[in-house]
Amino acid sequence: MKKVDSLLADYAFYHQTRGNKACHFIGIPLIMYSLFILLRAMVISPPITAAELLILVAVIYYFVLDPKLAIGMLLISTLIDFAAFKTPDLRLGIAIMIIGWIFQSIGHAVYEKRSPAFLRNLVHLLVGPLFLLNEILHVRSTSSARLR
Repeated sequence: MKKVDSLLADYAFYHQTRGNKACHFIGIPLIMYSLFILLRAMVISPPITAAELLILVAVIYYFVLDPKLAIGMLLISTLIDFAAFKTPDLRLGIAIMIIGWIFQSIGHAVYEKRSPAFLRNLVHLLVGPLFLLNEILHVRSTSSARLR
């Protein structure tokens, strides 16, 4: 089994209910958007900011896992980063971040009744967006059975 399949299956184990998935389809993009807003404040070398650096590192990791999903994540991340560029208010970024995490918390507390996957494995912070994209595109087959 490929590593990407193992990661997606492990993530799926923590995200089996429709309600939790729905909360994640709202929460994860909001968190990405807010994170990019906040990271745009850290200019590395104009016009490159910490947001673009994070996107680059994440997409390289995604390419190692699955090139098709990586291309999709690059497109989505670029669009979200562009929207973040149009929203320079850091206070708004913080508020959106809080709202995104509230959705995540509701998904796990109310629907899934299970702790988030990233509490067991921090890599799942990067796997979450990939999981959502895969749920839409069905590039990889995922099993909700937990792999060890």
